[in-house]
Amino acid sequence: MAKLNDPVQLAVIGAAHGTRGEVRVKTFTGDPLALADYGLLYDVTGRSFEILAIRPANTVVVVRFRGVNDRNMAEALNGTTLFIDRSQLPEELEEDEFYHADLIGLDAVDAAGNPYGKVSAMFNFGGGDLIELTIPGRRPMLIPFTQAAVPHIDIKAGQVVIDPAAAGLIPDENEEEDRRRQLGGDGGKERP
Repeated sequence: MAKLNDPVQLAVIGAAHGTRGEVRVKTFTGDPLALADYGLLYDVTGRSFEILAIRPANTVVVVRFRGVNDRNMAEALNGTTLFIDRSQLPEELEEDEFYHADLIGLDAVDAAGNPYGKVSAMFNFGGGDLIELTIPGRRPMLIPFTQAAVPHIDIKAGQVVIDPAAAGLIPDENEEEDRRRQLGGDGGKERP
């Protein structure tokens, strides 16, 4: 069993698919079928997984792993996260490309340099990518990982630049006016 030095999550195994040991897998690769191009995948314990077959299925891929031969074995893998070592990823990327793992730990600042915490995680619950920002002593915040909310990423400088209004961290002027109007124009105070 291999222990990865710098693990990068590529996928999560989901439910069993059929009776012959296939599983549904949610990938975090640009092309879901590219999961098979990375060679052996590993879970958090270092157990290796070799892909024998992979095919698309709606929003996931259906995978058959070596040694997983029946539904019971497949069901036991539900929720298993799959990793590779960072060194297995190509180093050469386009100018506007990066790995989500490289964003973790970057400072989040607005255009004026005001801090909004650090990037602590990346999520995708099906509606698009989200960045989790953490500030010591406060609850984590999720912001959309869109061009509007995160207009600039500078990995070398160690920061992501965010637009607080587009990220939903502060109301924009129109939202504030709408909120006042909905509350009766007086901020929701009780009238005598």
